[in-house]
Amino acid sequence: MYDCVIAGGGPAGLSAALYAARAGLTTLLLEKNAPGGQAATTAVIENYPGVASVNGADLCFAMMDQAAGFGAEIEFDEAVRFEDPTGPVKTVVTASGARYETRTIIFAPGAFHRHLGCPGEERLTGAGVSYCAVCDGAFFRGKDVAVVGGGDSALVEALYLAGLARTVYLIHRRTEYRAAETLVRRVKAEARIVETLGVTVASVTGESAVDGLVLSDGRRLALDGVFIAVGMIPATAGLDFLPLENGYIRTQADCSCGPGLYAAGDATVTPLRQVVTAAADGAGAAVSAGEYIKSNR
Repeated sequence: MYDCVIAGGGPAGLSAALYAARAGLTTLLLEKNAPGGQAATTAVIENYPGVASVNGADLCFAMMDQAAGFGAEIEFDEAVRFEDPTGPVKTVVTASGARYETRTIIFAPGAFHRHLGCPGEERLTGAGVSYCAVCDGAFFRGKDVAVVGGGDSALVEALYLAGLARTVYLIHRRTEYRAAETLVRRVKAEARIVETLGVTVASVTGESAVDGLVLSDGRRLALDGVFIAVGMIPATAGLDFLPLENGYIRTQADCSCGPGLYAAGDATVTPLRQVVTAAADGAGAAVSAGEYIKSNR
């Protein structure tokens, strides 16, 4: 019987494991792949407080080692089923068939960016193709970039990049945006943003790094980078027993989403999805789980 089982080993889950283990809770973290989630695939992280620059995988492995050093157990296995999740004793079943009983569960499954699916996108991800302007925009200061998408997130990305890049092409398949009118007005007033509407991206070009895009109307844009903002997909399949909002887990102020159930990180309803916010969520969820256990002994 564990005090806390954490489903997901990105920054949120790793932070939760650290805080839970340090608090003396018997803690198990389950992660199906390598630790770190999306953060582990980021070549350079420059916006984690106190760390000038770090490789994403290095940061996440350091988080894992730190949590393990305080006694958290880490198994590379996927949590696939949750039995009696609202009961006082919950059972987590993994892909390998292992069963773990626990008093609390922290869900940190993360979310992944929706991809365009066009030629060159996957091959050049991390080499000019990005899904986060806040993360990578500084690498394109004074350069020409594109943002693909027409919702709030895409327009926010374009406005952010307009403060860094020389030119920002805003590419949207429709002739009207799906974003808030205030954002649309700001985009239209920004001289560095070039609206490119009614087209889609046919391919991303470049050998070792992005050098441009080919659009569906045959035009080619010479670019240094492309930021894709066509939505996120939360990894919440099978979590229908939790309160969901557009697929994301809706939590209370203490990170709870049910009796003895907590959620943290990118799979939750949150205004910002960054390593630092995921880590903060994980810490909060672990502290709340500890309080729940104390009050239910």
